[in-house]
Amino acid sequence: MQTEVRHAPSFAVARVHLAGGESFRAESGAMMATSAGIAVEAKTEGGLIKGLKRSVLGGESLFMTRFTAGHEGGWVDLAARLPGDVTGIEVNGVVNLARGAWLCSSEGVEIDTKWGGFRNLAGGEGGFLVRAEGNGSVLASCYGALDLVELADGETMVLDSGHMVAFSDGLTYTTRKVTRGLMQTLKTGEGLVFEFTGPGRLWTQSRNPSELITWLTTKLPFSRG
Repeated sequence: MQTEVRHAPSFAVARVHLAGGESFRAESGAMMATSAGIAVEAKTEGGLIKGLKRSVLGGESLFMTRFTAGHEGGWVDLAARLPGDVTGIEVNGVVNLARGAWLCSSEGVEIDTKWGGFRNLAGGEGGFLVRAEGNGSVLASCYGALDLVELADGETMVLDSGHMVAFSDGLTYTTRKVTRGLMQTLKTGEGLVFEFTGPGRLWTQSRNPSELITWLTTKLPFSRG
């Protein structure tokens, strides 16, 4: 699976190039266009229970869409729901993604939902992470522009929970208030933050989807009746 990204970082579209007979799985509804001869099939992938875990707990769709190229090969264009960037992540083991960040993955990578612990629940990510495990490629989408941070062994970085996209399994993390006191935290307008410690890789997004929802809620009229 070869990929190229255009229109980054604001309105990224990822083109996945496939050899003859090659296939990959993508988030339901992510397809923008395909070349001729691409077969499209929607499945729960792993059964109904696993699909429900991805949907309810992991923030992904119940169904995955499988794209398979004909004998001449072809391409598929994918676009995320929110305006922002798309990045390719090579998986050789495990990569953890935030809810809704998974866009597609190659064969050889299994997508499942992982309980991230109560510290992750407190960080605003719903307690669960999307776990990409195996060997292959993953495309992750974000809201806004994307940054890749390389943390050395013992190096620490504090990140607002809403700006996390993905992190490698070598990173450890805890969740805490942004300041010591509750009142000070409320005054800053920030929520809880992740404190990551290396070694490992951390992908971040420049915009917070939760803040978009909050802003829209204040602008949209209340439904009546």
